[in-house]
Amino acid sequence: MLEFTHGGQVEAFAKKIGCKVDEVIDLSSNINFLKPTINIDFNQLAISSYPTYDKLYDTIATNYNLKTTNIELFNGGSSAIFSLFKHLNLTHCTIYSPAYLEYKKACKIYKYDYTLVNRFDKITQHITPNSFVVFVNPSTPDGQYYDIEELIEYWDSYGCTILIDESFLDFTTYKSAVSLINTYSNLYILKSMTKFYSCAGVRCGTLISNETNIKNISQSEPMWKISQFDSYYLQEALKDTTFKKTTKAITVKNQIMLENILKDSNLFETIYPSNANFILAKLKNITAQQLQQKLIPYKIYIRDCSNFDFLDKYYVRFAVKSEKALEVLSKALLLKN
Repeated sequence: MLEFTHGGQVEAFAKKIGCKVDEVIDLSSNINFLKPTINIDFNQLAISSYPTYDKLYDTIATNYNLKTTNIELFNGGSSAIFSLFKHLNLTHCTIYSPAYLEYKKACKIYKYDYTLVNRFDKITQHITPNSFVVFVNPSTPDGQYYDIEELIEYWDSYGCTILIDESFLDFTTYKSAVSLINTYSNLYILKSMTKFYSCAGVRCGTLISNETNIKNISQSEPMWKISQFDSYYLQEALKDTTFKKTTKAITVKNQIMLENILKDSNLFETIYPSNANFILAKLKNITAQQLQQKLIPYKIYIRDCSNFDFLDKYYVRFAVKSEKALEVLSKALLLKN
């Protein structure tokens, strides 16, 4: 696999196996399979003038119980990551891995030296002073939530700048680190709401920090970074409070179903407990690529995790999807034994 390849490459998969995109059961992508109610006539939107984001800032601030001055918008989570690396202009990064691969890519682009800390084995490993620390919580690709307040205090004591990526926290009821942004002067939080609100094609990521940090980073950002379409869509999505409750309840239920399917298949050496909308598993006797091939007749696409740091060719990730999709997976896996 290519070093920074992600899941969700559905078009390429459909083309490869000779089917339509909407026939694919995409278990590779960790985008919510449920969608919020959006009441917008896009043909009636006022798009002749340049976009303004005041209402979107207000909506996001209300959603996360923040001030608008604690928020900076970006054209997606990856853009937020790259902008922060560029803005900080540090020399060393510590990535608690396995993690979202864009962090290592950003290190290479902006010429940071970096250390990868294996979360599974050495989470208390000694930190490099003045490092830029990256921690994804809940983690990817395993979905574990960590209580990291003690770690944040430890990192801060070594003069580190800290980024907590909470892109999957909305799927849970766990505590956010947002409450700590005024306690630690060099703490940033990343929110990639498009995963929870099932709109990866809507490009909007949010960095959250204290007012001084946000003011400093905004001074080097362009005036218009997201479209009026993106802004209106996300405003409407965030208003759907019923969707939040429904998603959390159904995700828990379907995650239990998925975990039982994986256990019943007897194909896996380890199935990792997850607090997010996906499950990481390690195969016993076949590789991730071999399992991918065996699932092609069922038009099921899963994530080969072999390009994540500290994982190998036996690791796969399954996204939590609809009961119907998981029933097809169950049939396919049972027939492989």
